[in-house]
Amino acid sequence: MDKENIALVISYDGTQFRGWQAQKKPPVRTVESVLVPAIEKVANHSIELMCAGRTDAGVHARNQVVNFITTAKRSDYSWIRGINTNLPDDCAITEVRRMPLDFHARYSAKGRYYQYVIANLPYRSVMDRFYTTHINYPLDVVAMQQAANDLIGEHDFNAYRSSECQAPTSIREIFDIRLRQQGAYIYIDVHGNAFLHHMVRNIVGVLLKVGSGKAPVTYAKSVLESLDRKQGGITAPASGLFLDHIDY
Repeated sequence: MDKENIALVISYDGTQFRGWQAQKKPPVRTVESVLVPAIEKVANHSIELMCAGRTDAGVHARNQVVNFITTAKRSDYSWIRGINTNLPDDCAITEVRRMPLDFHARYSAKGRYYQYVIANLPYRSVMDRFYTTHINYPLDVVAMQQAANDLIGEHDFNAYRSSECQAPTSIREIFDIRLRQQGAYIYIDVHGNAFLHHMVRNIVGVLLKVGSGKAPVTYAKSVLESLDRKQGGITAPASGLFLDHIDY
């Protein structure tokens, strides 16, 4: 039978997920562990699912991209409705794309866009607690942007990855980092070719130290050049991070 390469655009609230990748020992609730069975029920056969970016526990996605090869013949509407019927409320398919057989959600991607959201409020926002990181002290967004500019380009980001990162190389390219403030909310948009484990959250942790006045604007560059994760300070919480979209 003829094969098709189906790509799905999905969104999920990462709050109750233990990351992306399915884990057998012990079995935990991950995005992949709920998505694969839902797809297989509609396809009526087992699948191998590829994704553009594996998100950590608590990290959200607005437009994650996955793909799988299938011999099933379904309309776009049938794929979306059928899969969504079998998914929990915190995960949904929003779009179906029929791709060439050599398309791969991860390896065909040219770039990934992440957004980090900070609620810079004197008090905790109950309604935003799962989708922002609350910072109750003033932040200097201009200084944070100046520091972030030193990270743009291709660099060795070893100091910005977690000790658990298994990537064979820590060379990555950041195309752009932009900070903007709307009222009490600060948005950090990061666009790069690919990201290491905890890389965006570690970047945010460094920028928060600069924004608080506890470190100079040269701090982000100093951490980068050190190649030492211990120089980088905190890893910002997962709750404020969104995988926004993928560039192909």
